[in-house]
Amino acid sequence: MSTLPDSSRSSLPDSPLKGILLVLGAGILWGTTGTAQSFSDATLSPYWVGALRLLIAALFFLAYAGSINGLPHLGRQLAGLDWRRALWAGACMAGYNLTFFAGVKATGVAVGTALAIGSGPIWAGILQLAAGARPAPGWWAGTLVAVGGGVLLVFGRSGDIQADPLGIVLCLASGLTYALYTLLNKNLVQHASPAVATLGVFLVGALLALPIAGIWAGPLQITVSGWLMVGFLGIASTGVAYLLFTTGLRSISAASGVSLALMEPLTAFLLALAVVGERPGTLAYAGLAALLAGLALVIRAETR
Repeated sequence: MSTLPDSSRSSLPDSPLKGILLVLGAGILWGTTGTAQSFSDATLSPYWVGALRLLIAALFFLAYAGSINGLPHLGRQLAGLDWRRALWAGACMAGYNLTFFAGVKATGVAVGTALAIGSGPIWAGILQLAAGARPAPGWWAGTLVAVGGGVLLVFGRSGDIQADPLGIVLCLASGLTYALYTLLNKNLVQHASPAVATLGVFLVGALLALPIAGIWAGPLQITVSGWLMVGFLGIASTGVAYLLFTTGLRSISAASGVSLALMEPLTAFLLALAVVGERPGTLAYAGLAALLAGLALVIRAETR
């Protein structure tokens, strides 16, 4: 994949299929998050995990955008970025990271992941309706089937069921902030290159999340394995993933982008089988089938 400066964007045709494949690729990388965290120590606060991966991702975007644009040209592009929208998108990204990791810790992996990831597409559809857009009936059908499948998939993998009220609120908030970020980012990449847009957004997100993590979680305490874990999260499952996702948003709707990101629990499920050695029950496999069917419906609606 190559992302070119603004002056060269017209040479790369954007199509719904290209956007779909890029967002699915992002979902695959996001699906590695849980497996990566399983190899880290348990002492690292979830607030620091969320903040540090934003910081590392921002540094990745700075290096990437600087290498393809050149620092002088990058400076001019950043100056021309819609910073009002980038500030809001960055705040949403910081909110998503902090609420997601804290919510999952409070409610457990099953409930937290199901609520956070499952609510995102529903929030996106509601927000688009509020903005006057009407997602196609095929999108709604596919999204609801995919969300239901994702919930079954998550609950079928884990028996860790908790109903912490604050954790539930945090997970629903993470789904909302993720949907808001996607809608804001969709507009940003219509007027700036994906590399520049993600750099601006993640710089804001990191600057907001780091002091909050310090206040809520205290001084950073991290081991070598913790740095390796957040390094992978920051570069691969955040930096590269959001570059793919942002590029894909240029040619598909924001609502479809959020729905197709449900590739994340599917990937996490397959990695749990192959790497962690989980042996889920029938419920998880039924969820897998429904998730695949829902994603197919969303793809069909988007390409039509």
